[in-house]
Amino acid sequence: METEAKKVWGKCLKIIQDNISTESYRTWFVPIEPVKLENNVLTIQVPSQFFYEWLEEHYIDLLRKTIRKELGPEGRLEYSIVMDNSYPGNSPFTIRMPGSNRKATENPNVAMPVNINADGSAREIPNPFIIPGLKKIKINSQLIESLSFDNFIEGDCNRLARTAGWAIAENPGKTSFNPLFIYSAVGLGKTHLAHAIGLQTKVNFPDKTILYVTAEQFMHQFTEAVKNHNTNDFTNFYQMIDVLLIDDIQFLAGRQGTQDVFFHIFNHLHLKGKQIVITSDKPPVELAGIETRLLSRFKWGLAADLQPPDLETRIAILEKKVYNDGLEIPREVIEYIAYSITTNIRELEGALTSVIAQSALNKKAITLDLARKIIDKFVISTTKEVSIDYIQKVICDYFHISLEQLNSRSRKREIVQARQLAMFFSKEHTNASLAAIGMACGNKDHATVLHACRTVQNLLDTDKEFRQQFKEIEKRIRI
Repeated sequence: METEAKKVWGKCLKIIQDNISTESYRTWFVPIEPVKLENNVLTIQVPSQFFYEWLEEHYIDLLRKTIRKELGPEGRLEYSIVMDNSYPGNSPFTIRMPGSNRKATENPNVAMPVNINADGSAREIPNPFIIPGLKKIKINSQLIESLSFDNFIEGDCNRLARTAGWAIAENPGKTSFNPLFIYSAVGLGKTHLAHAIGLQTKVNFPDKTILYVTAEQFMHQFTEAVKNHNTNDFTNFYQMIDVLLIDDIQFLAGRQGTQDVFFHIFNHLHLKGKQIVITSDKPPVELAGIETRLLSRFKWGLAADLQPPDLETRIAILEKKVYNDGLEIPREVIEYIAYSITTNIRELEGALTSVIAQSALNKKAITLDLARKIIDKFVISTTKEVSIDYIQKVICDYFHISLEQLNSRSRKREIVQARQLAMFFSKEHTNASLAAIGMACGNKDHATVLHACRTVQNLLDTDKEFRQQFKEIEKRIRI
């Protein structure tokens, strides 16, 4: 029954893929799992209630036609939704929801506001207050041109947030992502994504009033407005924004007056169908010092996190920066930097900049040896954490094999031994679980990892040549 469901859903996906963009297909259909097929009812599992609502709102027509094509006119769709259980110690559970007979939402045409003075001329002003006599003002959006979608590298770590941001730029204020709440640790691209959304919206809707502002700027502006007795002008100014991008909202914590005025601005913008994008270093549920009524509104749209980039994304980020700077750097140098710095995009780019600067200042070619000298100092100052990716890279270099060979099902002696060493060093030098190590080393189980560790230990005790190899590899890992 499950196999039949997979077969039918596979045929449906081929049709769906031909009718929507690749980006939308990856985001909204690849994560879906077929569960069962009974009495012409196909049940699919989706990751969340929000996911289900989005499919029903935007793709129900396509889904309905596709299901009926594959199952006949009586074919129907049901959803199995994975729900979080908020009680400690309890596992997530699922609920079943039938597909509806509603029509997919069409993106409406948006009437463009005009930025004009009372006399009909456009005007740009630096201060954040409305001027008497102006119907609408042209303002400095404070967007940085280099922080665009073109320079924002997509990966598994940020795909949901990026896709939501792109959807907003195509139809601001009219999607389910209002507000869009982006959160992550420092240096992972929150600010970049906020600017990218603003810039792309500006391209698509040049007459919209767009403003990027940090929470600290907002707070200082409000403080000045209170001092000058013009808080009404301050509020009126923000209420006329079409797309408000506010960065680092956590800095409003404990600022009762600022939170109160932001609450009223938020309500006004949301009610009028204006777009709000907020960034934070924590998800809404973990924000301390923010009023409950604000936190509840942050959850109205989509909260999307940005994770540390995986190896492929880190390499792509560095290659993009090198390309944009018009430089040529050996691939092995880029890979070494990507393997060495794993948690922070800002530090990753900073390390590349340091290597380029040292090469220019000392008039030396950029080589792997130069990169090692610079990165070793850089990594020490940023508390380097040895990763499974890095260990695998060292072992692949040592045995002159590819990563694909290392993680393949090959039973060649040298490949098996390299794989066992990768598992052993990963257990010794990282905090990863045995299951996580197995997954990273060719999708093996934890029992295989334990066996590998025992085999390596036995060889260390009995094989002198192997012991020498082991020491050389460990030295490279610790460099």
